[in-house]
Amino acid sequence: MDSPDPGIDSDVLTAEFDRLTESIEPIFARPGARRRARGYLRGLLSDIPRKNSWQLAEQVGDATPDGIQNLLGRASWSADSLRDHLRNYAVDRLGGTEATLILDETGFLKKGTRSAGVARQYSGTAGRIENSQIGVFLAYRTSRGCVLIDRELYLPEAWIDDPDRCRAAGVPEDRTFQTKVELARVMLTRATEAGLPFSWVTGDEVYSSWALRRQLEDAEKNYVLAINRTLKIRHGFSQKTAESIAENLSGAKWRTISVGSGSKGQRRSRWCRIEVNHDLGPARKRWLVIRESLSETREQSFYLASGPARTTLTKLAEVAGSRWSIEIAFEEAKGQVGLDEYEVRSFEGWQRHITFSMLAYALLVVLRSETAARSGSETSGSEKKRTSSR
Repeated sequence: MDSPDPGIDSDVLTAEFDRLTESIEPIFARPGARRRARGYLRGLLSDIPRKNSWQLAEQVGDATPDGIQNLLGRASWSADSLRDHLRNYAVDRLGGTEATLILDETGFLKKGTRSAGVARQYSGTAGRIENSQIGVFLAYRTSRGCVLIDRELYLPEAWIDDPDRCRAAGVPEDRTFQTKVELARVMLTRATEAGLPFSWVTGDEVYSSWALRRQLEDAEKNYVLAINRTLKIRHGFSQKTAESIAENLSGAKWRTISVGSGSKGQRRSRWCRIEVNHDLGPARKRWLVIRESLSETREQSFYLASGPARTTLTKLAEVAGSRWSIEIAFEEAKGQVGLDEYEVRSFEGWQRHITFSMLAYALLVVLRSETAARSGSETSGSEKKRTSSR
């Protein structure tokens, strides 16, 4: 089995693939569906350049894509059950209580008007308004890797207001309009109710609504969420914008912190925080966190954070910086396992393909992590042998 990731040995990939596909067999009641699911996942994990239905069918030895289209459209199985299995797989192989959940969205450029949720809307993928679908995602990040574990397709109000169009695309009849923040809250609730081990949540300013932050605070979950500089915050006896609070901070409160390495070396910035009003009790606090670039422009970014009173500024900066892990996950999942190369139009078809791709990507992240750990152990062992022989 040829790997789409050159750093993963093909034999190791095959062995893990066999274990994973055996574990998901109960999700597919019929032998034919199990066989198709195995073939589809194998195709997504192959090194073929394009992963549309025709090329995937050819990869598994089918003359036409009919079998794959049936798996994604008409076959009887639950994409949500596969999603739950993926979440458990991620926790089992990568999990830890210090994990961070990351919220973000990505766009899927589409032609036509029939694909569920498609509309002319802003897509971060394109950097402009385009005809596209938007998926809201939840990622699970630990020191061992970052994987996508949940997804929701955003349906604009124009879709919900058109029952005939929704029916034609297979949108569930009970689906109501939900903002991206509301979809994010649904996924966070699922993660919490499933007992997912994590300590922190982060995301960009789209997901920093009061309702989402309060949901996390009520569950005593910590967060660092980007906010708009014009957001008004209660500080002392007044309410000011984040930007105006930052203007009155003394230089002594700032610290230079690295939040990890990037393509140009360590990602260093100046950071500071100030406690803001809250009703969380003495054991927890809420802060306004400010990041300032070290460039001449001294550009600033703003965050609201909440956590144990003992939380350090370095920890808050690290959590804020970890948000970029999901951007890497989107890029790799699209480039390696065909996250964006689907040809389905239905709501259910989107969920099925996306979940398969997330599972395939999780397998690669797990193997990449374990390969790096083995390599580190071998290096460490060699160093100990050299030291003891001196």
